[in-house]
Amino acid sequence: MSLFLAVMGPGIITAVVDDDATGVAGYSLAGAKLGYELIWALVLSTVALMVVQEMGARMGAITGKGLADLIRERFGVRLTLFAMVTLLIANATTTVAEFAGVAGASEIFGISRFITVPLAAVAVFAVVGFGSYRKVELVLLSFSLVFVSYIITAFVAQPDWAAVGRGAVVPAFHFNLTYITILIGLVGTTITPWMQFYLQSSVVDKGIGEREYRWERWDVWIGSILQSVIALSILVTTAATLYTDHAPADTVPQVAEALRPLAGDFAAELFAIGLLNASLMAMAVLPLGTAYAICEAFGWERSVNRGPREAPVFFGLFAGILALGAVAVLVPGVPLLVLLFLPNVVGGILLPVILVLMLLLVNDRRLMGRWVNSRKQNAVAWATAWALIALTAVYVVVALLQLFGVIEA
Repeated sequence: MSLFLAVMGPGIITAVVDDDATGVAGYSLAGAKLGYELIWALVLSTVALMVVQEMGARMGAITGKGLADLIRERFGVRLTLFAMVTLLIANATTTVAEFAGVAGASEIFGISRFITVPLAAVAVFAVVGFGSYRKVELVLLSFSLVFVSYIITAFVAQPDWAAVGRGAVVPAFHFNLTYITILIGLVGTTITPWMQFYLQSSVVDKGIGEREYRWERWDVWIGSILQSVIALSILVTTAATLYTDHAPADTVPQVAEALRPLAGDFAAELFAIGLLNASLMAMAVLPLGTAYAICEAFGWERSVNRGPREAPVFFGLFAGILALGAVAVLVPGVPLLVLLFLPNVVGGILLPVILVLMLLLVNDRRLMGRWVNSRKQNAVAWATAWALIALTAVYVVVALLQLFGVIEA
């Protein structure tokens, strides 16, 4: 147990941070617009998350290298550049969304985003820029405890638990753009491109090797289950409060405000606190994961244990992405819910690129030896990649059919 506690961190932090502002938006929209219909997709996504995250942790522990490092060594500079551009697009849009989450949460409490967004950016950079990996990890693990607020809120909202059970075991599918967009977004916020890079890099940065791997595997699995419980809590809360009134949320504060008449001020404030906490955690992890990956890919110094002077490119990237996110959200009239949900769709569309590269690496016996994937692991991971590719193709077809009036929106 003491060894597990020493190893614990990368898996739980990566998975729980995935319930970030974009996660709140994605699961809230799924519940608000479709009720309990997509719980089955969340269940399948959780299984896929456990398999994919374990792959990344295993590669980090066995090779001692981050994912970007391995991509460059195996596939060369051109493909590495393509993977980094893919990651940068997904992470930049998601970082903007995290600042949108801070803005939305602060507006629920009546505080202007022009105060909270700059303060959040400065505070996050200070914690990461002037701390060690262990200190940053302890801060993030402490923040993870706040996610219990979503679980409490789900019970306070009094959902129809029989309908929750049916939604978990009875798949539903509708051939329309709204449903497919939300479905891609739900998968895209449960398993994201940034998670794969951040988890593997943090395993390496923490010094976890083959001897500690079996404990790190439990860290990953526990984190994935916690992520799923929190995601389910958000989905059933909004399904119980918004879908029953047929009033899907159009703004971030509306999700919390809908809780007030049904579950009281306490539930609304818990939801807002959870959103703020999720945004702050991801605001640290996402730019950090991007900086890790890009610096790994091109051989620059990278580590939270280094200072800004020792790793200027690493911390420069971190600060630049934070600044971009803050400025984008402060543009007058910017729609917060669009900023929050768009990265989920982008991530869902781009994720297969990263998954395919991971699968090629983890099944390379010259690299992994006896630690290559089992048949079951390959089946789940490849099925996830192909399902997202198929959903993206259907998404494009349905969008074109609606554009030309062949089917109704």
